[in-house]
Amino acid sequence: MTEPLTRVFLLDDHEIVRRGLAGLIEAEADMTVVGEAASAAEAMAEIRRCEPDVAVLDVRLGDGNGIEVCREVRAEHPELPCLILTSFADDQALLEAAMAGAAGYVLKEVRSNDLIVSIRKVAAGAQLLDDAEVRMRMRRVRDTEAGMLAELTPQERRIFDLIGDGMSNRQIAEQMHLAEKTVKNYISNLFAKLGVTRRTQAAAMAVRVEEQQRRRFE
Repeated sequence: MTEPLTRVFLLDDHEIVRRGLAGLIEAEADMTVVGEAASAAEAMAEIRRCEPDVAVLDVRLGDGNGIEVCREVRAEHPELPCLILTSFADDQALLEAAMAGAAGYVLKEVRSNDLIVSIRKVAAGAQLLDDAEVRMRMRRVRDTEAGMLAELTPQERRIFDLIGDGMSNRQIAEQMHLAEKTVKNYISNLFAKLGVTRRTQAAAMAVRVEEQQRRRFE
């Protein structure tokens, strides 16, 4: 008796990449591509239509990112394993994938055979994001700038971002409809949490964090 094919869904906003992935998958006797999408907006409707066994989701999309799509997929279809595909790996990105419910996290530079193996594993119910590894990386993130930023209140984080945009205390006060003295108090608190003493240090940190976030979705 012939085993049923593993039905794979692909999400990537680059047509050439999708064609390449589809070619790899269709070359396997036990797999087939049942649906594709080029944007986050198209993804959910296409997944509902094609009912795949595995979803392979690119991180960077023109109208969002694959981690957000993964979170939505897992909320609506908790039985559907998702593989996050990205060209850049770091601890924060892996944690975001794990928190979104992804079964695995695969670099685009991976060998084609490794991607196929990963699809087979998650289709069979395996979790490629090991709990111990996720905990280890979480500890590392807590010691990084991104981890320190997580300790800021929403108001402090907004002020931090405005400092990164080069705004003065007066400009921030006007932007946020606060007294300038209140802004100064917020800045003193966030400086203490971030372990910085000068505005230039905070601004430099804001630029680095923004660059890290941008690179995670490339």
